[in-house]
Amino acid sequence: MKGHLLSESVSEPSFAVITGTQVRAVLEGDEQSVVSIIEGAYRLHGAGKTVNPPSYFLRFPDRPSDRIIALPASLGGNAAVNGIKWIASYPGNTAAGIPRASAVQLLNDPETGYPLAVLEASVISATRTAASAALAADQISRARNVWPKRIGFFGNGLIARYIHTYLERTGWQFDEIGLYDTDARSLDGFQSYLERSESPGTIVRHSNPRSIVENSDMIVFATVAGVPHVSEPGWFGHAPLVLHISLRDLSPAVVLRARNIVDDVDHCLKAGTSLHLAEQDIGDRHFVHGTLCQVLDKEVSLPADQTVIFSPFGLGILDLAVAKHVYDYLTKEGNLRTVPGFFSDLNRFGDG
Repeated sequence: MKGHLLSESVSEPSFAVITGTQVRAVLEGDEQSVVSIIEGAYRLHGAGKTVNPPSYFLRFPDRPSDRIIALPASLGGNAAVNGIKWIASYPGNTAAGIPRASAVQLLNDPETGYPLAVLEASVISATRTAASAALAADQISRARNVWPKRIGFFGNGLIARYIHTYLERTGWQFDEIGLYDTDARSLDGFQSYLERSESPGTIVRHSNPRSIVENSDMIVFATVAGVPHVSEPGWFGHAPLVLHISLRDLSPAVVLRARNIVDDVDHCLKAGTSLHLAEQDIGDRHFVHGTLCQVLDKEVSLPADQTVIFSPFGLGILDLAVAKHVYDYLTKEGNLRTVPGFFSDLNRFGDG
């Protein structure tokens, strides 16, 4: 559907507010479908049917660890939509017992530009991140013909939880689940989640970064690190698959010894990411071996005996795709909550 258009059949556009509770109700339990939606968005991006400008960062001189990011985007295809995600990252929130990130997603009609809806988007953001990671884990493992049995979560917060959920509900099982976090509360909380979910696999708590890296076949970096802190290429001598979700954990030395897959080259090589630092060190981008879309199309060779790092910058089109799915689902089910009178003075000449 294309939304509500200003035309003879629709005299007034409508605007909906979609809560986090509604978003979760639509997405939870439908993980495989969401992964397919993310794959479709990547394929549209690879075919040039998206617009995904650079993200815009609002930073604060007196609060250097805090930021708010704007991700504008346009998605083509059958579920065409425009929009923007506005996501705040305040790491200090976790000390108060609330998640680091909060977000809203605005959807705009691609024909009129009128806003269709605003959605609580922290769940959407975590969901698309997890679905992207699960898709990459599956496709890269297929390309290497290697299926990891020991997974390590380096950073044990909300994103780690979502990624584990998506991996498990798309068919992954692990003999061992390794945990490492500098915050004992996060480590305890993640372990508690795993125990409640009755996930198969032995839970192993690691006391240092080297231990979790060397004892994991697949490593998920999901931290709030602003600068690289894992700098020993030798730790990766067993050629693991690395899901580098937080983008700034690995030193250029580690990056340059691996096969590197990204979601979008230009997006990933900016803003002080590990890949951006590697580019600055050597002056070129030859160490980037391809995009996830190229992996999907079997255009990239990924040997089993070399570390593969997937670094997704997190494209705004992914948020759009998931949000549009939620909007369309609620519309179809008759559960879209519109705001009466949200738009006013719609007559151009004031004579209506």
